[in-house]
Amino acid sequence: MNKRLAFNASAAALATAIASPAFAGPTYENDTGGSFTWYGQLNPSFQSYDDGANTYDRLVDNAGSNSRIGFRLKQAFGENTLLFKFETALGFRQSDGVDQGSTGDSLSWDRTNIRHVDLQFDTASYGTFSAGQGSMASDGISGSDRSGTGVVAGVATADSAGGYAFRTSAGALSGVDVSDAFTDYDGGRLGRVRYDTENYNGFVFSASYGTDILKTSNDRETYDIAVSYNNENMGDFALDAALGAAWTEETGTADKRDIVGSVAVEHTPTGLSLAVAAGERDIAGSYAYAKLGYTANWTSLGSTSFSVDYYDGSDMVSAGDSAQSWGVAAVQKIDNYNVEAYLAYREYDYDDVSTTYSDSSVIMAGARWKF
Repeated sequence: MNKRLAFNASAAALATAIASPAFAGPTYENDTGGSFTWYGQLNPSFQSYDDGANTYDRLVDNAGSNSRIGFRLKQAFGENTLLFKFETALGFRQSDGVDQGSTGDSLSWDRTNIRHVDLQFDTASYGTFSAGQGSMASDGISGSDRSGTGVVAGVATADSAGGYAFRTSAGALSGVDVSDAFTDYDGGRLGRVRYDTENYNGFVFSASYGTDILKTSNDRETYDIAVSYNNENMGDFALDAALGAAWTEETGTADKRDIVGSVAVEHTPTGLSLAVAAGERDIAGSYAYAKLGYTANWTSLGSTSFSVDYYDGSDMVSAGDSAQSWGVAAVQKIDNYNVEAYLAYREYDYDDVSTTYSDSSVIMAGARWKF
């Protein structure tokens, strides 16, 4: 597919999303405090990746916030609430799942696309107990962000082009993919049991134990703990923060421990924001990340957001290697249609002690429509 055709197809997908009627999934309620709500989103994107020698244009699903559908059931029992959540990705071709040699299947669903099959019991006095496929306690702790551009730019810098291989300076494709060199050590989702405390003046403490129930012949076990903080009323400022640690054991691989934290602060009168994150794996590398954002209300459509960010990592693939990435992004909300249209550019720079690699870059243009 040439770039003009790919761009036109992406524009058509964006126009379709914007032209679609705005609605949220309906909520059905019973007479005993119960409800059913369904929801979802579509996030098509045009991806153009330049590996320093060739450019590859793809129509993809944005892996940073993939297309999905789900429903929630809620039933009150006095002061307590029982909740059930089912959510699955739709199985469209992901932006981090294509590479120089393959575009993969346009649509391919299997059980690993299931995101949540989650039962929760939310008590009035003792916190929340969860069981099933869902977020570990450390899921999302690297992603504190108040910039408004998180749909296409964030600490998970490999989401835009993680499957592509770096080229060596001699022009050959290497065995190092973007996702190998750029990672955030975030917790993710597993089949798990989890406990979250009540909110104590903005603080919530969490712990979980999980295993990968969606993959066959897998004995991975992960234990983690986390603490998060949110305060929207700090005078002219709002603050989000999170810190967590995870321990993972799996036959055939070395045990590992990840420590990750992030903080985001916004000056609400001006719309300026700053986010920072850092993470370390005891048997591998570490990284630091910073993002500056700005949000304004320039049009009646909705808020307009911009950001610039920088990622610096080391020892991710091999001892002594280095990985840097910077990116810029713009997101325009269209409130009446629950749409966020975006355009982003990112560069990747990776080197190790024995090889020099060409810099690469990616453009992402698309829209997320929530329903």
